Amino acid sequence: MGKTKILANDGISDAGKELLEQKGFEVFTTRVAQEQLANYINRNAIEVLLVRGATSVQKELLDACPQLRLIGRAGVGMDNIDVCYAKDKGVQVINTPEASATAVAELVFAHLLTGVRFLQDANRNMPLDGDTRFGQLKKSYAGATELRGKTLGIIGFGNIGQEVARLAIGIGMKVVFHDHHPDEKSVALSFFDGQTLHFSLTGSPLDQVLQESDFITLHLPSQKDYVIGASEIDKMKSGVGIINASRGGVLDEVALVKALDSGKVGFAGLDVFESEPTPEIRVLMHPKISLSPHVGGSTVEAQERIGIELAKKIINSLE
Repeated sequence: MGKTKILANDGISDAGKELLEQKGFEVFTTRVAQEQLANYINRNAIEVLLVRGATSVQKELLDACPQLRLIGRAGVGMDNIDVCYAKDKGVQVINTPEASATAVAELVFAHLLTGVRFLQDANRNMPLDGDTRFGQLKKSYAGATELRGKTLGIIGFGNIGQEVARLAIGIGMKVVFHDHHPDEKSVALSFFDGQTLHFSLTGSPLDQVLQESDFITLHLPSQKDYVIGASEIDKMKSGVGIINASRGGVLDEVALVKALDSGKVGFAGLDVFESEPTPEIRVLMHPKISLSPHVGGSTVEAQERIGIELAKKIINSLE
């Protein structure tokens, strides 16, 4: 019997590829265009397809490739895969929910720190006017606030939400959260000297989190409707900061821009967008929004962890 063939169509870390090859799998890393994918899979007898966000695995592809045994998503969200249909056809679907948590959480704090110190605006204006209007710019950015002592509301308390909580506690913030599993959660913080401290957090109703929080960060899968729209923003504190590094469409961007313009929302940080990959110009140009192009899990360390986690799951599933 020949080697099981794997196509990592959106790439895989070297460590993950090596682990699979050591176990006797043959790994292809050719980037195949979506319209040519079915032909390539069939021509090369691919049984395992690995994707990130770029490749779509829907009913048409699954029907065209009956020999597929497993679909692996290098990351958390699986909106680009028809998971139910795949399982109905007997195709396993796996993802890597833990490997990117640290990377996403750190990006959340990059956006938070950017927003409270006006860096998204300063980084635009300093190259243009830093040599001629230094004093005026210094004065305009002097009203910054600190994160320590403030309340961070986390909506969605899975692996990433809990990692965000660890960073928030470490920086001296109070953490409240809302989740569809509102039970008490124990969050462990591990330190460089080997110490570990445990903190118990209990979920709260959404309205309570909206009303209490100085900053709100979203960590949710794709939704049919907005989780945060105009009515939810109305319940928030004036000057609140909102971060979305989860999925476009959970936050109403029209309502957000309106609230930014009115001052109800002090700033926003967006890594994901409703109309991704072509975000709205009014969002991209807004001086109160810190922006990144859906790179939450895109660190060297996270991609290596993702590759290893994916490889181990494939080995366990197919052996």
